[in-house]
Amino acid sequence: MDNNFDSIIVPALDRRVYPTTGTAFIGANTREMKIEELRDTHIIPVFPATNEPLISHFQLIETVHDAVFRNFPMERILDPVIRVSHPIKGRIPDAKHKKAVELEPWEETLYYERMAFMIEIPSITATVGGNTLSLSIGAVKAYNLDNVYTKRSNQAQQFKLFIGFQNKVCTNLCVSTDGFRMELNIHNIYQLRQAVESLIMSYQLENQLQQLNKWEDIHLTESQFAQVVGRCRMFKHLPEGEKLGIPPMLLGDQQLGMVVRSYYADDNFAPRGDGSLSLWKLYNLLTGANKSTYIDQFLDRGVNATDFVGELNKGFTTSKVSWYLGK
Repeated sequence: MDNNFDSIIVPALDRRVYPTTGTAFIGANTREMKIEELRDTHIIPVFPATNEPLISHFQLIETVHDAVFRNFPMERILDPVIRVSHPIKGRIPDAKHKKAVELEPWEETLYYERMAFMIEIPSITATVGGNTLSLSIGAVKAYNLDNVYTKRSNQAQQFKLFIGFQNKVCTNLCVSTDGFRMELNIHNIYQLRQAVESLIMSYQLENQLQQLNKWEDIHLTESQFAQVVGRCRMFKHLPEGEKLGIPPMLLGDQQLGMVVRSYYADDNFAPRGDGSLSLWKLYNLLTGANKSTYIDQFLDRGVNATDFVGELNKGFTTSKVSWYLGK
């Protein structure tokens, strides 16, 4: 890889998979899933018109996992943390006349419409604002975005891939535009493997860390924080013409309410005594609220949080006018 990891790599351990801590990087109506259950008990969705299989959740995880080992052969790699939502239940034909309560386990079928997973590499770390960050790679697969009922089997499937950092204090994911790919033209495992490899090879780790570290040194006053939150809520109601040139905030009103509650209650990212808050802490309040987002929008909103705080940063460090800061 072209990236220089030397300055932040902890001495490498032996090459084997280590058990994950199991900490959830997303909540929002999800449940934890073991890789064995995903592999052995879930049916694979198909294109109804042809009965050709889609790329399964397990195949996605396996493809990314293999790429991680190839690109980080000397690092400590943890088992994937897997979260699923929106179960799709069925039954075998012989049980079609049974009541639901009468079904035996072997007569039921199941797969989950949406799945997100993360593979942590805890031997590659950095520190920002006193918080330890570890390199993490993963993906999202949401079959509801594929419209399989209107597609032929040779048409593309949608995957969302990411590489970034996880904040170990709060399990928040820090993902930037450079570390995110919304691949819309994946037809097979070979193309998926290429997309994962391309993302890992092009990711500029040090650029993201430099950005995050700069945010630690810039503070919003309590009044500015209130103004930013208020204008985030105002943005969606602006006339369409007035939205041009203003970076959107994708978190909803309920999540912005979580940001405000955490401003007062989160010990990890509490403001200073005068109420001022660093952009790094604001960013973690946003990514913390994002953990309540549904899987299919989770990465999009996480990247949006990065872009949003980056725009606020420009309001302090350049002559660029920030609408959210009321200028």
